[in-house]
Amino acid sequence: MDLSLVDLSPVPDGGTATDAYANTVEIAQQAERLGYSRLWVAEHHGMADVLAGTTPEVLLGHLAAETDSIRLGSGAVLLNHYSPFKVAEQFGALDALAPGRIDAGLGRANGSPAVDRALGTERHVQNPDEDHAEKITAVVNHLYDDYPAEHAYSDIQIPRSGAAEPVPWVLGSSPSSAVLAGELGLRYCFAAFIRPQFATHAFEQYREYFQQSELAGGIDEPQGMVAVNAVCAETDEKAARLRAVAEASYKRMERGVIGTTPSIEEAIDELGGVPEPTPATLDADEWPRAISGSPETLSGLLEQLTERVGVDEAMIQHVVADHDDALRSHELLADGVGLTPP
Repeated sequence: MDLSLVDLSPVPDGGTATDAYANTVEIAQQAERLGYSRLWVAEHHGMADVLAGTTPEVLLGHLAAETDSIRLGSGAVLLNHYSPFKVAEQFGALDALAPGRIDAGLGRANGSPAVDRALGTERHVQNPDEDHAEKITAVVNHLYDDYPAEHAYSDIQIPRSGAAEPVPWVLGSSPSSAVLAGELGLRYCFAAFIRPQFATHAFEQYREYFQQSELAGGIDEPQGMVAVNAVCAETDEKAARLRAVAEASYKRMERGVIGTTPSIEEAIDELGGVPEPTPATLDADEWPRAISGSPETLSGLLEQLTERVGVDEAMIQHVVADHDDALRSHELLADGVGLTPP
C-alpha cells in the first residue's frame, strides 16, 4: 500500500499564516524523507484565521523549491471558481518549477454566499456536472496541448518543463464525482473524511462508468485513491486521545461552528471523555469518519479500507491540535505500513 498526505495548513494557536506555511513545508520535507508518495495542499476560503490553505497554486510553488522528489499537488483546486486556462497555466508553471512531479487535483465546492460573491462565482448553473466536466476537459487539453488544430485554443501555449505533464485527478466526496471521473477516464480520489458513507458506492460507480479516456492525460484502466482521516500514536489509547480533536471538530461543524480546532483537553471535555480506540477490525458496513491507532492497528485499518474500495493508495488527512503530534503520527504510520525512504 502506498501512502500520501494532504495538508490544510492549519494556523497554530497564537500563530499566523507564516507559521502555518512553515509547518506545511516541514511536513512535506518529512514526508519526502519517509517515503510518502505525494503531498497535496488544500483550498479553503474565508477562514484564513484558522486555515491558511487558500491558494494551493502559490503554496505549491514554495514547496517545489523546498523539496526534491515527492509529488506535489492540489487537494483540490476548486475549478468552479476559475478559468480552466488560468488553472492550466498555473500547473504548467508548477511543472516547470518541479519537473515531472506535479498532480493537478481538480474539484469543486461552494463556500458561504459572501465568499462566492467575493470570488465572482455564480452559485447556480443549469447543469453543474456538465459544467464541471467541460472545465476539467479544458484544463487537461491545455496541460497536454491537445486541442485539435482547428480549435480556437490550439495555438495557446502554457509553461512547460519538458518532463512529464502534470497528472490530472478528479476529486470528490459523492458518487456523482465518481461517475464524472469514470466517464472522463481520469484518476479519482474520494474524500472519505467528508462522507465516508458514500466511499464504497462511489468507487463502484467509478468502475461502472469508467471508459478508456480520450483525453491525453487520461488512463486506460481505473486508478483510485481514498483520503481518510487517520492519526497514529505509540498505542491505540494514545491515538484515541489524539482522535478526540477530530471527533470534537466534527461535532462543532454539526452545530455550524466551522474551522476551529480544540486542544486535546478541550476536545475530551466536549466529548465527555476520551473516545474508545478504533477497533482493529471494522465491520463490513462500518467506515468511521476518523480512525486512529498504533502503527500496527492503523496499518491494518488502512489495508481493510483500501481493499474495500479496491485501491492501492491511501491519502492521510487529520485534525490535530499540535504540529509535533502530526509529525510523529506521520513517522509512526510510515513505519507501520513499511514505507521505503527514497
